[in-house]
Amino acid sequence: MKLYELTESYQNVLDIAEQLEAETLKDTLDAITESIEVKAENTAKVIKTVNAEIEALDTEIKRMSSRKSTLKNNVESMKRYLKEELEKVGLDKVKGQHLTIRIQNNPQGVLVEDESKLGAYLVEQPKKLDRKAILADLKDGKEIDGAEIQQGRSLRIV
Repeated sequence: MKLYELTESYQNVLDIAEQLEAETLKDTLDAITESIEVKAENTAKVIKTVNAEIEALDTEIKRMSSRKSTLKNNVESMKRYLKEELEKVGLDKVKGQHLTIRIQNNPQGVLVEDESKLGAYLVEQPKKLDRKAILADLKDGKEIDGAEIQQGRSLRIV
């Protein structure tokens, strides 16, 4: 039986509890509870196994991300080196057997020297609620129209 089916059976037994003898009710609920506990533990074991795999993947992602960053830095370093050496000898273009290397101008950009002088170009940022301050005020007993403390529940497997 699936966990949700066991839960449903438990609720059904509770619904007809007044029609059953005390001993029968106890035995039935104990059997269902034991099955629910076994299913719950097995489900929790699967969750822990999947979490362990997630952690292993996170570790591998960090390792690969670090490797990617190292490779990108190496490429940038080699490109900078090649550009500098070609500029030293005045070559803007090298035609090789398999590829062509060119030094060319990039699109124009803006170098900002002093932001305080560029007020006309500032962009408005949307307002954002300070939820931590709201929570702190509510915990201190302040009444805030439009907000209330909410207590959620979550599953913990230890």
